[in-house]
Amino acid sequence: MSHEVVLSFALPLGLAIAAFASATALGRAVSSAMEAMARQPEASAKIQTGMVIGCAFIEALTIYALRTVLILQGRIH
Repeated sequence: MSHEVVLSFALPLGLAIAAFASATALGRAVSSAMEAMARQPEASAKIQTGMVIGCAFIEALTIYALRTVLILQGRIH
């Protein structure tokens, strides 16, 4: 089995795993932030800021996974 065949199967699978993990992490982060804001409404601005920054980092990791997949797909001949 050549490396092209392995990459053809592994790249979409890896991207799917990264997307699923990102969706799960974003769901947990937003859920936790909503619970924290419900418990302490006076701190909602700080909680929301932290949540947005955290969500941006999570999304950045997913974009890096997509970028890596696109670069490696260019190596498949």
